[in-house]
Amino acid sequence: MRVVVLLSGCGVYDGAEIQESVFTLLSLSQRGATVACLAPNIAQQTVIDHLSGDEQPEEQRNVLVEAARIARGAVSALEESDPSDFDAAILPGGFGVARNLSDYISAGSDCKVLPQLQIWLQTLRDARRPIGLLCIAPVLAARIYGAGVSCTIGDDPGTAADIESMGARHQSCAVAERCIDRERRLVTAAAYMLGQSPMEVWQSVDGLVADVLALAGET
Repeated sequence: MRVVVLLSGCGVYDGAEIQESVFTLLSLSQRGATVACLAPNIAQQTVIDHLSGDEQPEEQRNVLVEAARIARGAVSALEESDPSDFDAAILPGGFGVARNLSDYISAGSDCKVLPQLQIWLQTLRDARRPIGLLCIAPVLAARIYGAGVSCTIGDDPGTAADIESMGARHQSCAVAERCIDRERRLVTAAAYMLGQSPMEVWQSVDGLVADVLALAGET
């Protein structure tokens, strides 16, 4: 099974959530999948000091370069990769999804997905290959799949309302549960949107990985 893990940088506040990303890689490795990490070769929209939480307007970072921290250098540019090479894709959360892969952090329910990512994911969608979205990433579901898609970010009412206003159907789920839209072959899970410990988040991520691989095996 060939699975791509799509990274949005490195660090919960301005990139990919590190624990969710590492847990995804570990779970895929345990299940024998062949894994590739991809990230767009673009500038980060914002750099955050993860100790203070403050923005660092004087700093400039690159999403692909930052993602290499998680992937131990083994990451390729999204723009130079072919989605037809993969059987499935998983997108960990972190505010990089809302800052770098979309403008959800500023536009809310009027957000747009990074064009090259939207094309990439919709190519997988059209080929009936499953996608897993973790944590905040399900806010992109309606932009990828269109109205009527089912997904979850757990039970946060504000984010759920945004998801609904974009045309998706939000399903409240506990941290260890997943929402599976079998028609669209989409799996979503709350991870750190609900998780209170690394163990809870591991259970969320590992369950999503298992579900994504099961769907990929049905293709």
